[in-house]
Amino acid sequence: MAGPSKDQPGEIAVRLAAHVAGALDGPLAEAVVAKAKAHILDTVAAIVSGSQLKVGRLATAFAAAQGGPPLATVIGSPVRVAPIVAAFANGLSAHADETDDSHLAARFHPGCGIVPAALAVAEAEGATGVDLIRAVVLGYDIGARAVMALGFARPDTARHSSHSLGPLFGATAAAAALYRLDERGVRHAFSYAVQQASGVPFWQRDTEHVEKAFDFGGMGARNGVTAAAMVAAGFSAVDDPFSGRHSFFTAFGEAPDPAVLVDELGTRHEILRASIKKWCVGSPIQSVLDAVMCVLAEGPIDPAAIEDVAVTLPDDRIHIVDDRAMPSVCVQHLVAVALLDGTVTFQSAHDEARMTDPAVLALRRRIRLIASPELTAARPARQSIVEVTLVSGERRRHHARAVRGTPDDPMTADEVFAKAMDLTTPILGAPRAETLCRRLQTLDELKAITDLRPLLAIG
Repeated sequence: MAGPSKDQPGEIAVRLAAHVAGALDGPLAEAVVAKAKAHILDTVAAIVSGSQLKVGRLATAFAAAQGGPPLATVIGSPVRVAPIVAAFANGLSAHADETDDSHLAARFHPGCGIVPAALAVAEAEGATGVDLIRAVVLGYDIGARAVMALGFARPDTARHSSHSLGPLFGATAAAAALYRLDERGVRHAFSYAVQQASGVPFWQRDTEHVEKAFDFGGMGARNGVTAAAMVAAGFSAVDDPFSGRHSFFTAFGEAPDPAVLVDELGTRHEILRASIKKWCVGSPIQSVLDAVMCVLAEGPIDPAAIEDVAVTLPDDRIHIVDDRAMPSVCVQHLVAVALLDGTVTFQSAHDEARMTDPAVLALRRRIRLIASPELTAARPARQSIVEVTLVSGERRRHHARAVRGTPDDPMTADEVFAKAMDLTTPILGAPRAETLCRRLQTLDELKAITDLRPLLAIG
């Protein structure tokens, strides 16, 4: 069967563009709005917190040097710049560490790319809180589907990084909707997105979480806003980047199924399948810390009495957290900290000095990892098993099946609020942090995103 002519976009491109172009005018179910507000709150808190970490400070200085019209806020600073630059800087801060959300099915962190892009354009365009919510929901829908349509089999064998591709397409969709592009304009924006698509999964070799922040958050946010802003400024492009001899799917697909890009679009919202992290650490470690807490709940353990700790993880992602140089993504280090302290806080997960603490190192030598193909296949995904053997011979074991914060065991609104307060209070002070977090919890009542500026700017 012949494909569409160069003047006739295919059905998938037409359906996708129609949905994006009308996304700000369609109602959303109450549950979807509530979940979107939780993810926006969680991501903004991650940006505020991340703005004070190494990559966040670099991002702010970089954005200030680029300049542009003062239309969008670089969160955590007094700087206002062009939307493309603000989206880039805030995307970097959003993934300055391992605080932000994730989407397991599509294997990417949606919030760190999509929310900064949507927030920057919404501020520049004078959008409302409802507009921002709808744009973010749209971004999660398109970003997740764009990755899933490529048919990547496993994260440890993929040639392209889902963590870079998902935020790009989600950010493009959100920005295109907020710029009110028509259907042809949306198709052209996606054409520019495809041309900017990139991402090779060597980010695991980054030892300072700087390039990783670019790969996961900043690059997608910047490129997505760029794609939509170019079309809003009058640039034309190819009418259908999703079909033909050369397309997004031929360039990046592993076992592509283009129909997935529009499957149940408008009725199945991917933000409902996204996860908010309870622990500010790498995603594969979430269930491990859940399991350690359950083991400790059986009664206190003297670290000196521990003979062996066996941690079993899915074999397709164990490499992401095995003996890493950064504390927040090193499973052995965090298990040791949890057993010594009785919990893991944001501060302890980012305390690099403890990576050389003799007490931590002594306990780490008794922690071993086991790669399990059975846990890779298990559902819900990202399960883990922690078994602690004491010198007395006593064994304590917990199999963490549903990770706290995932759709199978979601965090409450109060838990998300408490996490956001923990992240923002040290930087904003308690009164201002609470005002910001409450305002984001009632974002659908906000008449203009620009009203958030006094709460987001520092200095």
